[in-house]
Amino acid sequence: MSGTAAHEAILRGVVDQWKSAVDAHEPEKVAALFTEDAIFQGLRPYSVGRPGVAAYYDSQPTGLTAEYRVLETRSLADDVLLGYLDVDFGFTDRPAIHVTLSVVLTRVSDRWRISHYQVTKLD
Repeated sequence: MSGTAAHEAILRGVVDQWKSAVDAHEPEKVAALFTEDAIFQGLRPYSVGRPGVAAYYDSQPTGLTAEYRVLETRSLADDVLLGYLDVDFGFTDRPAIHVTLSVVLTRVSDRWRISHYQVTKLD
């Protein structure tokens, strides 16, 4: 794989797991994809660490789904990757919310984890 294709494959590998856990309403599985000290900014005040990530996704309604499209990837260092995505969060009882999502992935041992997560609602 070329650099860009390899970066996108790494990003998709992590984001596919995130999507699967979000869609299944499994907040602890979502949180496990983050580093212990991850900075997390959803659509509410930020938190640091996995407990804040788990609490955020536990508070989301059952039936929440995430559909994403990768817009850009960048290697920031050997073990650090930036991803920029379009995400539509779907609900069972209201219209979807469209956001952009920036994530920084960090390689921890042999796994990539999310160390920074920043959602922006532009509408």
